Amino acid sequence: MSSAKQPHIDPKEITLEGSTVDRFKSRSDAFWSGMRDATGAPAMVLFAGMVGFGAMGRTNGVDGWFTVLSSFLMFALPGQVVLMEMVITGSSVVAIALAVTLTSTRFVTMTVTLFPQLHKKDRNRHLYATVHLLAMTAWAVSMKEFSSIEVKHRLSYFVGLGLLCWLISVPGTILGYILAGFVPAAVTLGLVFINPLFFLLTFTEVKPWINRIAICLGCLLGPFFTMLDRDSSLLTTGVIAGVIAYFIDRKWIRKKAGLIG
Repeated sequence: MSSAKQPHIDPKEITLEGSTVDRFKSRSDAFWSGMRDATGAPAMVLFAGMVGFGAMGRTNGVDGWFTVLSSFLMFALPGQVVLMEMVITGSSVVAIALAVTLTSTRFVTMTVTLFPQLHKKDRNRHLYATVHLLAMTAWAVSMKEFSSIEVKHRLSYFVGLGLLCWLISVPGTILGYILAGFVPAAVTLGLVFINPLFFLLTFTEVKPWINRIAICLGCLLGPFFTMLDRDSSLLTTGVIAGVIAYFIDRKWIRKKAGLIG
């Protein structure tokens, strides 16, 4: 009998491999799966938000072409809202550029958390075009699904998901612009907040407690910082809630679980 020592195999690796290898047969399969996943809640939520944005443009007398092109070229609803508000108030180009850039800093954290999960071969200069498809909805769904998708198929899945979300943003904006005169302003403008709400509810399903703690703290601290300074309240709430959640997770939750020495 051979007494050769068998190589040690980590059971976690077997589980991970079995859960990712068999989900998609090809990149095309992953792409169309992303498309199918987008046709549900992600696309409907984003469509509703864009309808609200289109109505907002019509209600404030903004040109239709300007409103629609902002959805096509920017594809960032919070940034589009800031852009429109500052254009309406007659702000300077420099002030508008700085404000929109500040609202778009959230994409930095989205990029550094999502794209490193892609296959090394996919992390190249072509991602500069792909990043245009990155939005709260596509990012949240991808972060949730990537753990069950084989690494080499993740980019295809993300492109399918993000592409459909981007393409429906234009007809959503057009529809909102047309319906603005027939639907109460409170209803159409309220649709703008459906997308952030979907993003929030998606992350309540994420297992790590740090995300849930940050969400709860944000809900509690948001109104307080809004009363102090409305213009900087969103940024201040996010930073403080995130930092507190991080320290709670590191100092108590992980230490109690024995993950940190």
